[in-house]
Amino acid sequence: MSAGILDRPAAPLAPPLLHRLGLFRDLAHPREVLAHLGPNWFASIMGTGIVATAAATLPLRVPGLHTAALVVWMTAVLLLVALIVAWAAHWVLHPGTARGHGADPVMAQFYGAPPMALLTVGAGTLLLGKDVLGETVALHVDVVLWSLGTLTGLASAVAVPYLMFTRHDLRTDSVFGGWLMPVVPPMVSAATGALLVPYAPSGQLRTLLLLGCYAMFGLSLLASMIVTTLIWFRSTRHEPGPPARVPTLWIVLGWLGQSITAVNLLGDQAHLALPAPYSTAFEAFALVYGVPVFGFALLWIAVALAVTVRTARVGLPFGLTWWSFTFPVGTVVTGTSALAVHTGLEAVAWLAVAFYAALVAAWGTVTVRTACGSLRGRLFLPA
Repeated sequence: MSAGILDRPAAPLAPPLLHRLGLFRDLAHPREVLAHLGPNWFASIMGTGIVATAAATLPLRVPGLHTAALVVWMTAVLLLVALIVAWAAHWVLHPGTARGHGADPVMAQFYGAPPMALLTVGAGTLLLGKDVLGETVALHVDVVLWSLGTLTGLASAVAVPYLMFTRHDLRTDSVFGGWLMPVVPPMVSAATGALLVPYAPSGQLRTLLLLGCYAMFGLSLLASMIVTTLIWFRSTRHEPGPPARVPTLWIVLGWLGQSITAVNLLGDQAHLALPAPYSTAFEAFALVYGVPVFGFALLWIAVALAVTVRTARVGLPFGLTWWSFTFPVGTVVTGTSALAVHTGLEAVAWLAVAFYAALVAAWGTVTVRTACGSLRGRLFLPA
């Protein structure tokens, strides 16, 4: 390296005006916001959107909650649009880095986040957005978002495991909760697709939609069970791993809660597409499957909470992995709410409310920390 380069004064971390305002002080230039923008950022949309949709499904009505949920849904919509534009710009301006995310065995897992962000916002549009857009427009928007989310989710469920099987250098201690991200989107499609079944034309198309959702339920269920087994094995042999990855243990709740939600919502609609006894069997399957899996979800909450508290005592650094405390917990809320409706048990209904309160607390904390880290620019630096 020439002496001339060594003698140059160091570039300021940010333009003087932005630096004085405290913005992007950790970046050499504001344009670096897009330099390392990965698919993991879409987890913030998932976590925000589920706060709105979970509120819409609670079995107990709370004054003002519907309006608050509508505002949160609008926020998720704006964030989704902004992030899609930013991510597209990232691909145009930094194609090498963007392609490199697929080769990264950690970042590649988060290609499941964009599909789930689309699906979550789409479900919120039909549940809440119809108050603003009207039911017809909300339905059309949801159909588009559900279709895009389902197609890209199925792609992630195939492409990422393929890369893991053939390209990534992985060891037994490489397993972490993020491995679930690419295989969970079809489960989200199954749960949110149930909302579209009543709107589908009766006959072949409605039956295809219902059974297609059950097929995606099975696809994600078996893959998620395999990965969860690996996470359990890895945690017993190598402990939970680096503190920054500990929050990803909560991702396991994502497929557990979403699968309970899916079987209950699909069971409610089975009679619209299938004759008895099949419709009756699917309706019964909602509780036959949902209650035992709910028990395992409670076990995982207890274990994940204990590990998180233990890690926090030593030091739990903030990062985008903290969004793992939001969406997975939100799916437990929707699953618990569905069980409350089908069992008629008030205790389960109040448990759903308690889970929702925890979700809101987690979302508020992570949102504030993310906003602060983004304004400083630290979260836009490569991990």
